[in-house]
Order: sequence, then C-alpha cells, then structure tokens
Amino acid sequence: VQLQASGGGLVQAGGSLRLSCAASGRTFGSYALGWFRQAPGKEREFVAAISWRGINTYYTDSVKGRFTISRDNAKNTVYLQMNSLKPEDTAVYYCAADRSTATMRRDFEYEYWGQGTQVTVSS
Repeated sequence: VQLQASGGGLVQAGGSLRLSCAASGRTFGSYALGWFRQAPGKEREFVAAISWRGINTYYTDSVKGRFTISRDNAKNTVYLQMNSLKPEDTAVYYCAADRSTATMRRDFEYEYWGQGTQVTVSS
C-alpha cells in the first residue's frame, strides 16, 4: 500500500482544513487507517484512527469535537476534517495504514506511511 497525503497549508486560528490521504492497492478497504502528527522538537503523536469498515473511530483528547476522521473505500481515500484549529495543532501530519492493529493509537502498529503534509496554524 502506498499512501499520499495532501491538503495541508497555512490557516488562521479558528479556521478549518481537510486533509486527504489517497492509497493505492485493491485491498484498501481491509486496512485500518490513522493520522499522526509531529511538531518541531516533539515526538510523533496519535491524532485519529478509523477501523476498516469505518464503524469505529478514535481520537486523541486534544482534538475530540474538532477533528473528524472518515474514509471512502470506493475512492481509496481517508480524510481528516479539522475545524476550530489552534496554533498547537501546527505539525506535519502523516497518514498510516495497517491490516491489523491492536489499539490503532500507537505508531509502531502501522506498517505503511504517507509522506506527510504540513499544517500551520497562525495565532
């Protein structure tokens, strides 16, 4: 599986962005998908994840109520809708995929990674 993330950019605090991650491969629908982010000088952290059927979603506490993860298996794409953005959301955002994850919240559970897209939120 190859992943291509896009949709990042510069936005003012309170604004919105939608990240997309397009995947290659015919078995996209069988993969759990996650979004992680890494801010300068910080470790990569979990943001959101969605199960292969899209039934279960998970979020880190800091984005609950502001971010929404979704997937369109027909388009082999996973999305991250980010609303009410804050300066602390500034980071490089990565999408990830794996056929089998235990918690879906730990980066080492994911085998495939996209290249990352920069999100910058100005105050």
